[in-house]
Amino acid sequence: DDRIPGYAIGGLAGGEDKESFWKVVHWCTQALPEDKPRYVMGIGYPVDIVVCSALGADMYDCVYPTRTARFGTALVPTGVLRLQTAADDPRPIDPNCDCMVCKKYSRAYLHRLVTKDSSGAILLSYHNVHYMMQLMKGIREAIQDNRFPEFVRRFLATFYQEDGGKIPDWVRNALKAADIQI
Repeated sequence: DDRIPGYAIGGLAGGEDKESFWKVVHWCTQALPEDKPRYVMGIGYPVDIVVCSALGADMYDCVYPTRTARFGTALVPTGVLRLQTAADDPRPIDPNCDCMVCKKYSRAYLHRLVTKDSSGAILLSYHNVHYMMQLMKGIREAIQDNRFPEFVRRFLATFYQEDGGKIPDWVRNALKAADIQI
């Protein structure tokens, strides 16, 4: 229908298991027209966004980057960084990040702010939103340059490196359904 500008996939991220989650997204993206945006409501974990993009979804929204910031957690390429444990760490959140927070503030300084002042949550929110915007930019560019499977493999290798490279079965199954070999 030309009157419909796009489609929303909702009702997910409400506690269902990840295997069911990806299967619903896959079923919906397969059933919906490819020439219209497919928006998955309420998902914001980086790995969920990468997997849903592989399954054919185009857009997302979620409070996760800002909510997790309020609890002193920063999003980083290897997953999350809990600043509650960074009291004496002089490094930036992510030395490879070009956001204003990573350029100006140490983990130790942000740790002190997060434990005493709401400005810490604001700075972490800024960083986390920047991280998510960079992730989406990377996904978009990889799709446009026909190197998305390579992007996914590199993302997963980094994201799960602290887990010894153990990629969860649900991620493997979803990417297999998307014809991405990892």
